[in-house]
Amino acid sequence: MSEQLPSGGIELSPDEIEALHTRWSSCWTPSEVARQLAGIDTPWYVAAGWALDLFLGRQTRAHGDLEIAIPAATFPEVRNRFPGFVFDAAGSGRIWEDAAPEVLAAVHQTWLRDPATGNYLLDVFREPHDGDTWICRRDGTIRLPYGDIVHHTADGIPYLAPELVLLFKAKHVRPKDQTDFDATVPHLTPAQRATLSGLLARVHPGHPWISDLSPAPSDPPDALMP
Repeated sequence: MSEQLPSGGIELSPDEIEALHTRWSSCWTPSEVARQLAGIDTPWYVAAGWALDLFLGRQTRAHGDLEIAIPAATFPEVRNRFPGFVFDAAGSGRIWEDAAPEVLAAVHQTWLRDPATGNYLLDVFREPHDGDTWICRRDGTIRLPYGDIVHHTADGIPYLAPELVLLFKAKHVRPKDQTDFDATVPHLTPAQRATLSGLLARVHPGHPWISDLSPAPSDPPDALMP
């Protein structure tokens, strides 16, 4: 994704941005999305705050939406699972309704809209990849096999490894991101803490979370660091 915004689209007013929470109020749950995508060939996983709750095995806070991520090239396979719905591209306060290919190539977020109500049900991140290798949007040198970064709940719902979820949340550290960090870190293994600390030092040098992740000298080597 170039993230250089294409022309067109609808620029949302501050009031429209504020009202988006209402349009997301009926978004699906991870279980509902898993049923929709059952049997699909492409790797996919729940991302962001919901992924951390799946890791913890309980819902720790309210979520304003539901995000999943897929390899960008497999988006048509996912799109075909939702006939009768529309995918809008979103980025930097703009929405491109029923986004054309050139728009999809420029932004990574795609919102599934019910045309009957105008409400959004699912946010699909179309992520960079090289075949079966995931590439981090924040640092293209971080590359890992999908098999290493996708975990599963007891009932089979895939979610992103929590240390990678927290890496993405570290960019802005909104109140909910700090809440997620505080709730999740005590449950990470020493290896996961070491992974997150190393990735933060690489992507966000000097990040305040690093000091909270200091591993003991006896911690095992990190399994995810490329």
